[in-house]
This record gives sequence, structure tokens and C-alpha cells, in this order.
Amino acid sequence: MSRIEGRLREVPGGYAKGEAARLRILEAALAAFGTSGFKGATTRQIAEAAGVNLPALKYYFGGKEGLYLACAGEIVERYRARMVAPIMQAQVMLEARHTPEVAREALKIVVRALAEQMVETREVEAWAGFVLREMAEPGPAFDILYEQVWQPGVNIVGYMIGLAGGLKPKAAQIEALLMISSLSAFGASRPVSLKHLGWADVEGERFVRVMANLDRRIDELG
Repeated sequence: MSRIEGRLREVPGGYAKGEAARLRILEAALAAFGTSGFKGATTRQIAEAAGVNLPALKYYFGGKEGLYLACAGEIVERYRARMVAPIMQAQVMLEARHTPEVAREALKIVVRALAEQMVETREVEAWAGFVLREMAEPGPAFDILYEQVWQPGVNIVGYMIGLAGGLKPKAAQIEALLMISSLSAFGASRPVSLKHLGWADVEGERFVRVMANLDRRIDELG
């Protein structure tokens, strides 16, 4: 099942033509902006890729900048869809026992969820280019991604690292940035890592090996 089909099943009344068009535009825009950037991508190119006319694009998003910001919002939604449950699980664990040992186990749950999103799922490839461009050339979507994805993620991981390793807040935040950034070796930098390791992908047993290394790194915090 495609992501569009999955989202349409959530719409009351079954199939919704308007929602299908909106999601197709978002998918096309994520790809176009990721490849060509905000300035390089054109609304005509996006409309053609989505199979809609230009008035439809303007109707749903108001124009190019509105569509660009909607892409950032879509990334936030996809991130939260995968991360809310593991973060809540980690929070419940820490509320029950506020100890370094529990913090390490809670941290493993959150880091695994991040890794699954950044490493194992093919979905990331649809918006990785968009995110990388915003990092290299901050535009109108940067603040949305920073405030709703990057900053909260680093704060959560940093808090658990501080508790697990007895680190001061600033040192814990630095370690959190390093730990999260290390996942890009099998995310945005996947082609380099796969070639170096002689792997075809990062799935199944290979993903288990990556997680074993991350778990060992977390255990060393104690």
C-alpha cells in the first residue's frame, strides 16, 4: 500500500478525490524541492508530476511558498507519526524509575525509533533531499523543521543521555547531537557507507548490527 492510499483510508467516507490530489502534489513537491531547491523547482513541473493543473496547486496551497511550507509540515507529521509512541514509552519508564539504568534503556528505545525512520525506512528517501537543502541553505522551512523536529529531538535525547551518563546539560546536548548525527551515516550518507561495507542495504541482519553498535555506545554512557 502506498502512503497516499494509507492516508486516504483515514478520510471519513472512504476515497476522497481532493485529498488524493493534495497528497500527490505534496509527494511531487518533496521530490522537486529536494532535487532543485525552492528557487529551481517550478510549480508547473510539480503540477505535471502530480497529474494536476496549476489552479489545483494554487487552490490547495496558495502558491509556491505555501506548498514549500506544507512540505515541511508533512515531514513534521511523518516524524511525529513514528516518534510519539516510543517517546511516550520512554517517558513512562523514566516516571516509574528515574535511574541511569532505566535512562539507558529508554534512550535505546528512542534511538532505535530514530534509526528505523532514518535508516531502515525507504520513506526517508522521499524527503531527505528537502531536509538536506534546508540545512545547507536555510530557507522559509528551516524554522519549522528546527522548532518541531530537530530541537525537541535533541532535547529529549540529551536529557536521557545526561541522566544515563551523569553529564552536565551542555555536555549531554553535544553528545546528543553527535549521536543523532551518526545515524546519517546510514541515512543521507548511505551510499558511502554501503559501498565501504560492501552491503546492498541496511535491512534485516545488517540493521541489527548497526543497532548493536548504537546500543553498545549507549551502555558506555554508564
